[in-house]
Amino acid sequence: MELFYYMMFGGLAAVVAALELSKSNKDRINTSSAFNSFKNNYLLVYSLMMAGDWLQGPYVYYLYSTYGFGKGEIGQLFIAGFGSSMLFGTIVGSLADKQGRKRACVTYCITYILSCITKHSPQYRVLMVGRILGGIATSLLFSAFESWLVAEHFKRGFDQQWLSLTFSKAIFLGNGLVAIISGLFGNLLVDSLNLGPVSPFDAAAVFLAIGMAIILSSWSENYGDPSENKDLLTQFKGAAVAIASDEKIALLGAIQSLFEGSMYTFVFLWTPALSPNDEEIPHGFIFATFMLASMLGSSIAARLLARNTVKVESYMQIVFVISSASLLLPILTNFLVTPSKVKGGGISFSGCLQVLGFCVFEACVGIFWPSIMKMRSQYIPEEARSTIMNFFRIPLNIFVCIVLYNVNAFPITVMFGMCSIFLFVASILQRRLLVIGEKPKTEEWTMLKEKNAEDESLDVA
Repeated sequence: MELFYYMMFGGLAAVVAALELSKSNKDRINTSSAFNSFKNNYLLVYSLMMAGDWLQGPYVYYLYSTYGFGKGEIGQLFIAGFGSSMLFGTIVGSLADKQGRKRACVTYCITYILSCITKHSPQYRVLMVGRILGGIATSLLFSAFESWLVAEHFKRGFDQQWLSLTFSKAIFLGNGLVAIISGLFGNLLVDSLNLGPVSPFDAAAVFLAIGMAIILSSWSENYGDPSENKDLLTQFKGAAVAIASDEKIALLGAIQSLFEGSMYTFVFLWTPALSPNDEEIPHGFIFATFMLASMLGSSIAARLLARNTVKVESYMQIVFVISSASLLLPILTNFLVTPSKVKGGGISFSGCLQVLGFCVFEACVGIFWPSIMKMRSQYIPEEARSTIMNFFRIPLNIFVCIVLYNVNAFPITVMFGMCSIFLFVASILQRRLLVIGEKPKTEEWTMLKEKNAEDESLDVA
């Protein structure tokens, strides 16, 4: 492995460690031993579930390419995954509430294990079935586990404040540490032990099976409130009314779709961007480096969110502009650096520059997640939160599917340019959100009360 990768990984690791060690410990929460046992059990299961997901990420595109599929065919496989997630993501929440959250979590494990098994086949149809199963599993991962945790937390009578502690540790472990370890472990299996690009999927299936065994043996079942189980049409009508009547919610949804759409497109593009001539690159190690950059962004976001003088809407404008500029690097290097036409070999100089830019983008992703959660908590009404969030994912998945469907029609530089434009538009919308978000809420409440009074008077008449 080239020295460049070690320098990038080591430098980011040092910065992240310095930021984490310099944080104050004054915000610790005193909890009970029963809660600690419950929390640790959930964190163990969640970490295993995320390991099963993260192990696959860096090698999906690479595996398909080793089977001889081109960029267009691989794009169609990715479309199947996002399309499946879009279709099933709108209903898995209500199904989990009715059939049981524990059962839904077990279904996630079984579905994802089956998806991993399909990776052993080079047949396009089998791989397509695997992508559909993976899309269903992804929908369950981001709905069933959280639903089970929240319901079980309150069923056991734990303090509401302790729930945030579980969430924060789950994000740190599952989306940070586990992602990095998974990337390094996948790199060990594929490059060091030469077990082939399908080996990370086999390892993922093992971790998922272990997690499923823990769920079956230690989790109790819980269900949603039947009185809140509205049909999908009613839920979407309510979400549409809320979005149409509040510009802040509409802006937030557009910002989220633009950023996440660019992010998911980047997930597809970074592998061919760094190896245009089939250069030998350590996919798992690069992925782990990206995750370190994302952790760096999360650490920066934690410090920004802790300051009452800094508004989320304000600094996110800068984040979107920086992320937009970072995805312009593949375009700039294509014009400024003479592209190599030699097949194979190590990463090129332009590839090294792109890795730096991609790390900056991943740092922006790390800032984005906690910041968008903060803004969602401010602007999206609690009674319609999950419905509106699912509503936002429909244009997001449609956008990604359209991009991937046309990926073979445009050069990679054009795709990166499009993502850069979308991110810049997100910064403009963020500016608008900042302006209208500063309006006093008392004015909104006054207008709402006046409208309700008018409706009541009409009813009386």
